[in-house]
Amino acid sequence: MKVLIAGGAGFIGSTVASACLDEAGASTGQPITPIVLDNLSAGRTEFVRGRIFYEGDIADARLVDKIFAEHPEIEAVVHCAALIVVPHSVAQPLLYYRENVAKSVAFLDSVIENGCGRVLFSSSASVYQAGSDLAVDETSPIAPTSPYAHGKAMVEQILQDCVRAYPVRVIALRYFNPIGADPKLRTGPQSAESSHVLGRMVAAARGGEPFAVTGVDWPTRDGSGVRDYVHVWDLARAHVQALRRFDDVVPPAGPNRYAAINLGTGRGTTVRELLGAFEAVIGRSIGAREVPRRFGDCAGGFNDSVRSGELLGWRPTLSLTEAIRHELQWSAVRDGHQLIPQ
Repeated sequence: MKVLIAGGAGFIGSTVASACLDEAGASTGQPITPIVLDNLSAGRTEFVRGRIFYEGDIADARLVDKIFAEHPEIEAVVHCAALIVVPHSVAQPLLYYRENVAKSVAFLDSVIENGCGRVLFSSSASVYQAGSDLAVDETSPIAPTSPYAHGKAMVEQILQDCVRAYPVRVIALRYFNPIGADPKLRTGPQSAESSHVLGRMVAAARGGEPFAVTGVDWPTRDGSGVRDYVHVWDLARAHVQALRRFDDVVPPAGPNRYAAINLGTGRGTTVRELLGAFEAVIGRSIGAREVPRRFGDCAGGFNDSVRSGELLGWRPTLSLTEAIRHELQWSAVRDGHQLIPQ
């Protein structure tokens, strides 16, 4: 089986590609060969070394046609290509709607025109409105609070319309908060200037400055936001399971051609709790300073669904501590800064 991974040189996409190679190769199941498409606006060339790679934009119809012509065995598309920084989306909404929504429309047009009937979409749990307990499942209200999250919800709506009009089926995987790195340290967060919370903790520890907790007046147990932190390798394994079980989840002849599935651990961790876990791994305190909420932030949420286990046979296996340790090990490989004892 060949799969086209759009955005396959980025953090998530490259890890999915590795999981396709590792997980399928280690099993008795059908091997999965990733074909990577990425414009390298955020991805890194070293993340596609030794892989079938096409450099270019997902909205380039001629390039997508070329990929399908050269690899007619492609059976599914994994659409991971997107800009992902929430505060950046607030500051540059038109950029995010162009890159994440308009280009997805062009890409889907090409995919459907080339006769590929399976799409696995990287969506986000940020589309949800969490209840008072911050738990969400796939039936929770859709109420995004940032242009980034609005874009994910828009593309999901577009995909739902597509399955009614065209011969295509879709699984939307709604991620919670990916952290960590490939345990084999082949890939991880691309830059030391990361905007995600664990990356900011790494930067604070290196710089000897207290970590900035953005928002301390949320309705949570300690005032900081709650997130469901899932190891990126577990997330990548879920994609492999979705590809293997695609026809069981959305059967070709079935009435339901669209499925949304949450990917999270089912545990809510506050930012202060994550900081405590981080400090335990590095063996010292880095401290915290309180700063106001950022526009587009929310109290957060955590997964309260068993659908991923029922439909994909997937459950997370790697702990929060392992995710922290793998991200620290990756940052040492990427930047040469060692923060944990050897």
